[in-house]
Amino acid sequence: MLTKRILGLGVAALLGLSASTALALPAAAAPQPASPPTAVAAAPSAPLAATPYAGWNTYFGLGGDYTAAQVLDVADHLVSSGLAKAGYDIVWLDGGWQAATPRGADGLLQGDPARFPDGMAALAAAIHAKGLKAGIYTDAGPYIPGSCGLGSYGHYQTDADTFATWGFDAVKVDFLCGIAANLDPKTVYTQFADALRHNSSGRPIIFNLCNPVTSPDWGNYPESQQSTNTWSYAPAIAQSWRTYTDVGFVNSIKYTDVLRNFDANARHPEVAGPGHWNDPDYLGPQLGMTDEEFRSQMALWSMSAAPLVVGSDPRTFSQATIAALTNPDLLAIDRDALGKQAVRVGPAGTTETWTKPLANGATAVALVNRGDTATEIATTPATIGLKATRVTVKDAWTHQVSEAKDSIRSQVPAHGVSVLVVSKSTGIPDSPRVTAGAPAVTAVNGTAVSPSVNLLAAAGSKLDVRVTVRNDGTTPVALPKTTLATPDGWTSTTKGRQPALIQPGRSVDVAFTVAVPTSAPVGASAVTASVRFVGLRGPVTVTSPASTVTIAPAPPSGANQPLSHQPWVSATSGWMTPAIDQSVGGGNPIRVAGSTYPTGLGVASPSDIRYYLGGTCTRLTGIAGIDDVVDNVGPDGGTATFSLIADGTTVWDSGTVARGTAAAFDADLTGVRELVLHVGDAGDGGYNDRADWAAPLITCA
Repeated sequence: MLTKRILGLGVAALLGLSASTALALPAAAAPQPASPPTAVAAAPSAPLAATPYAGWNTYFGLGGDYTAAQVLDVADHLVSSGLAKAGYDIVWLDGGWQAATPRGADGLLQGDPARFPDGMAALAAAIHAKGLKAGIYTDAGPYIPGSCGLGSYGHYQTDADTFATWGFDAVKVDFLCGIAANLDPKTVYTQFADALRHNSSGRPIIFNLCNPVTSPDWGNYPESQQSTNTWSYAPAIAQSWRTYTDVGFVNSIKYTDVLRNFDANARHPEVAGPGHWNDPDYLGPQLGMTDEEFRSQMALWSMSAAPLVVGSDPRTFSQATIAALTNPDLLAIDRDALGKQAVRVGPAGTTETWTKPLANGATAVALVNRGDTATEIATTPATIGLKATRVTVKDAWTHQVSEAKDSIRSQVPAHGVSVLVVSKSTGIPDSPRVTAGAPAVTAVNGTAVSPSVNLLAAAGSKLDVRVTVRNDGTTPVALPKTTLATPDGWTSTTKGRQPALIQPGRSVDVAFTVAVPTSAPVGASAVTASVRFVGLRGPVTVTSPASTVTIAPAPPSGANQPLSHQPWVSATSGWMTPAIDQSVGGGNPIRVAGSTYPTGLGVASPSDIRYYLGGTCTRLTGIAGIDDVVDNVGPDGGTATFSLIADGTTVWDSGTVARGTAAAFDADLTGVRELVLHVGDAGDGGYNDRADWAAPLITCA
């Protein structure tokens, strides 16, 4: 697995290796099958990994210094938690199992004797005894200390035979030392695949081809050496292949990188199918994503027909994580026998529609919300390729079945994915498909605001809230009852009468007043709506996505106060976490264009830092720029855009700012309730974008 984002150049020259270097492997004699006893032809056997495999890998959760005892403890937990029963049955060792000197005097790979005292064969046998499979790791390049933990270059057949003799069922082959030695991945991976197919034990072994090299993440490499080119040769030699760089770091996975890897993985859906799968990298619950964001990763990977390998430590999993991983509808979509990968229908954007045909004639539909607020996403039967006057819709998250006519609609949470299995309806109609929008705040203390599902408010506020309920079914909804769920101590009251009927294809708005107590604690609180009605098949309850009402800390006060010393509402950074009075990631003082500033905020693009001003402030001044520390990193990257967004309106924008430039700002904040400090990547990616808000001084009443 990736241990360095960028590898040093020149190693190949030191080793005397080049991209044209090829191994002269002896051709192993393939075992000859015995003649059948009759003239009847044998049925073709299913390919290895006929559907996407699943399991657990040590990398993200345990790092590179794990032990046999830890691995077996996790294996036990896979069984006891129900994950193994749900198909997560490969226990996969990533880099770190090998001894400090990876090869013994006999030239064979060897495990670390202190951490694997009984040896690797004993570990594989113990995993098998639990009803599980065992996976292991190596690198396609030569062993280069400092660049990779071990390498199989020059030993492909020997190592394939060793893994098979030990009893391993899968092998992941990295390319850390492969790229350091400037090897051609197609050449060496093809040779490794041949060695695996002809291992001396005749053991079937899943081959996960793991070239994570991308540009500019790793440096400037030709397309032929990058993961984005693997699709052109891997389907013929491997059961799966990585399609982009790592989805995160040890103990850290961000949703933005999940989306990045999903998009890269979606470039060549035509090459996926039974026995050969695009691999967007590991699932990463509880390593930095919210529960909703991980549910989205699980949904996107399932729609992608991707291997579902968990990288976190399963012993830490919450019930919400277990429920997402074992969701039977998503697993059925991922492992559908047709083996098709989802494709996008319509344009890319903040909201998207993706479809995946299934073997039974149904279509899996993912309605993807990449945005930061809950939103409604709709498509039609014709758009997803179904010619039908009415369709049956099964929600993969709630497992509810309903019927729709002209629209297939979901209310999708921020960073959420609604997954629906849609098929032509026949026979007696199902209950109508009803959706409830996230509660939208339309006024605060009697003052109208733009309808918001992500509101900042003060304790003691009174909120006007609206919920939109839609009937996309073929039959009316009679006597629907809409209610709000609010935090303890909050009260909600319906304004006016609720509707007695919602006709097919129509919607109604239900209004509420919500009182926030003066004792409400600072922080985010969820407000959701539920609609209850009696459908044709019995009682139905539909729940909306949550809206967020954030009770803000007290606004700043005084003249020319350092904004970096005020409590923010929320803060993000494209890399690491926002730093106060330091540049991001290194503890260095804030320094822009040769000047050092005692106060400020250090971030990496993209970044948003959100403050509550409550209409009490009048002015913000300061300097925006790229921190001078980027010059110590290298000449690449280091451009960003800076903007100040007041109540949704941009009041200052820097344009593109390059290193060595100080962009001064002086913004009028009179009457502003909410301020966001935004940093963008200037359109060239976030590499080396260490951005500073230097000496930001705010004046408030």
